[in-house]
Parts: sequence; structure tokens; C-alpha cells
Amino acid sequence: MKVIILSAGRGSRLLPLTTDLPKCLLPIGNTTVLGHQLNTLRENGITDVFVVTGFKTHLVEEEIAKQPAGMKIEAIFNPFFEVSDNLASCWMAKDIMDDNVLLINGDTLFESNLLRQVLNSKANNIQITIDRKDQYDWDDMKVTLDGPRLKAIGKDLKAHNTHAESIGMLRFIGEGVFQFRSILEQKMRSPQGTSSWFLSAIDAIAKSDFEVSTFSIEGLKWAELDTQDDYTNCCALFSTQLETNLRNVVA
Repeated sequence: MKVIILSAGRGSRLLPLTTDLPKCLLPIGNTTVLGHQLNTLRENGITDVFVVTGFKTHLVEEEIAKQPAGMKIEAIFNPFFEVSDNLASCWMAKDIMDDNVLLINGDTLFESNLLRQVLNSKANNIQITIDRKDQYDWDDMKVTLDGPRLKAIGKDLKAHNTHAESIGMLRFIGEGVFQFRSILEQKMRSPQGTSSWFLSAIDAIAKSDFEVSTFSIEGLKWAELDTQDDYTNCCALFSTQLETNLRNVVA
């Protein structure tokens, strides 16, 4: 299985932490956000990884070059990262979507057991990894469900239609890979293409006759990194060096 990590963004809500570092290179313990993701993938036997880069791409490429042998890691530069959203980053990686694919947001951190369960779950053409909680805020990527089937996904879903949230980890198998590629192409040819989230493509598929499944990881450890409070939480969950990390980045 190929893995695509979307890490083109700067992370402007994390300023000043991301003044000179892309979000994916913020320290987490003795590694970085990207390093933690790669370590977790390596633990689960993943050997082919493609990282879509943008802001300070040379620094991300240096991080990739420092990784231990045994995993093929390739950077795919998105030159439009400053004027586009992550649908364009997915589109930049479309040519390597010729086999089963795991797509991960560059700001999603997760424990090894969570990834293992996703990789070992039932083989669905398109599968969205979800979690549930008591309340959802405006920035959560909310989902509407019909049993395990996805009916809609987006940040603007109303409370009565919100049943869970996407954690930013999607798996595509068989026909699902080519269905996603096809919708990506259609979306990028539309006037709103460069300003769209890639999950708008998933929403379009879910509202068609093509089934999009979900897989719940309730109780397992993961976190999203968008704000400085999120960074504090990520460090607390995935490292024991919170204070050192914050001092090193801000200094």
C-alpha cells in the first residue's frame, strides 16, 4: 500500500511557531510531526511514502533525507500551495494513485495501534476513519452517517446531521482509488478547484451511488494540529518534552 501525506501548508494559525518552519516539522519529542508519522508508518510495515510539500519544501526534503533506510520516501512539490487548498495537493499526487492508497493529513498524529487497526480493517473501496465525541466545534470535519456508510462530510454540517468527525486518514482500495482520481480531476477543472478541500471530492462521491464506508477508532489516541493549544496537546500526548519543544521553536 502506498501512503500519501499532505504536508504542503505552513500552518498560519500556529504563528509564530511556523515563522521559519512548516507545521509538519514542529518538534514532537525527539522527532518532528512528520518524523512521528513516518516512524508510526514504519512500525506498521509501510515502505512506500509520498509527502506533498509546499512551504519551505527544502526543509521537509532535508527531514526526509534523514530518515533511516528501509522506507522509500519521495517528496512531491506543490508549487501552488500559497494560492490553493489541499485538493490541489491531492491532485499533484494523482499519478501515483495506481494502487491501494492511504491518504493522511500532514497535521494528524496517531498511535501505532490506531494505524494498525485501520490497515487491518475490512477492505472497502473508500473508507474514512472517524471518531465520535459529545460535541463538535466549527473547525471539525464533521460527518453524516447512515449506519457505517458516509452520507456527507464537511465543516458546515448542522448539529442534527453530525454523527462523528473525520480524523484525516482515508484508505482507497481497488475501484475506490480510480473513483477518487476521477473526481479529483473533475473538481480541479471546476472554477472552485484550487480553493477546495479534497474532502469535497469525498462528499461528492458519498452523495453518488458509489459507497463510501467509515471505520471508527473510538478510544484510540490521535490528535490534530492547527493551533498552539493543539500543539500543546500533541506534545502532551505524543512526547514528554513539551516545555523543551516550545522553547526551541519560539527561540
